[in-house]
Amino acid sequence: MTRTLSAATRDPAFSPLRLHSRSMTFQIGAVVLGTLFLALSSWIEVPMKPFVPMTMQTFAVTVVGAFYGWRLGAVTVLAWLGEAMVGMPVLAGGAGGLAHFAGPTLGYLVSFPIMAAMVGFLAERGFTRNLVSGFLIMLAANALCLAMGGAYLAGLIGYEQAMIHGVTPFILGGVLKSALAALTVKASLRLTKQ
Repeated sequence: MTRTLSAATRDPAFSPLRLHSRSMTFQIGAVVLGTLFLALSSWIEVPMKPFVPMTMQTFAVTVVGAFYGWRLGAVTVLAWLGEAMVGMPVLAGGAGGLAHFAGPTLGYLVSFPIMAAMVGFLAERGFTRNLVSGFLIMLAANALCLAMGGAYLAGLIGYEQAMIHGVTPFILGGVLKSALAALTVKASLRLTKQ
């Protein structure tokens, strides 16, 4: 039997790509494609005047978690962050480099693999199949990102400034991206007949 990166003890309730049963070569290819999807999503900026522009990063992180499962989803997000560390332009605005892992964005970046693992874990158990529970799971993941990012930022600039600049402007975007991610998962159920 071929070993895989996401060897599971049982078949997941939700696995539209069935990555858990694919070869390691196929899974490595999925990770590469996932990092490309994450990079492309990072480059998409949606103006939210008078708010700070939002990217589609957290949308991509939650979707990767839902479709890849918790193990492979986390591995994919870690690979993408590894690409950023070595200077590849895969982060928001085409940024990359170690400076982003030492500055005010560190808390958000650290949250991304945790978000993917959390969503993937719940998706594998079928909790994202329902639109409402799927939305709540995606929303919880986005809230985790804002909490971790805001907490780290508060250590640098203080609680009030972190809320003003690093949390509040992104709440609406988090809600919208959570809804879009839940709708994406729900639409996949029709396509894959799961």
